[in-house]
Amino acid sequence: MIVLDTTVLVYAVGAEHPLREACRRLLTAVAAGTVRATTTIEVIQEFAHVRAGRRSRTDAAALARDYAEALAPLVVVDRPVLERGLSLFEETAEVGCFDAILAAAALVHGAEALVSGDAVFGAVPGLNHVVPDTEAFERLLGA
Repeated sequence: MIVLDTTVLVYAVGAEHPLREACRRLLTAVAAGTVRATTTIEVIQEFAHVRAGRRSRTDAAALARDYAEALAPLVVVDRPVLERGLSLFEETAEVGCFDAILAAAALVHGAEALVSGDAVFGAVPGLNHVVPDTEAFERLLGA
């Protein structure tokens, strides 16, 4: 199982971006059942917030619902995940609190990788951060 960051969701449905096609391919593979991926409720919420700043709230909510269904079951950020994330936040200056908690969710739940276009995840000890459109990404897709 892999965990997806907000960047994957945003790029897949957003304007032209160097990572857009890779993110679309990943989500197509998830829909086809060839890749198992999930995310957190918090990522879905952040996606809706970002999307609503560019499109209508109706569009943002509809896409957020679609993502929540496609990536179900979603990873729950419970107290142990929160504690691990806050520790990562304290110990890793490059990583913001939201990203530290997402990284902790991936680590605690034994994810094979966290896929994100955000390079900051590379600073998290023990986390296999995979950037879309790289060789490691292609391996996740089974290519």
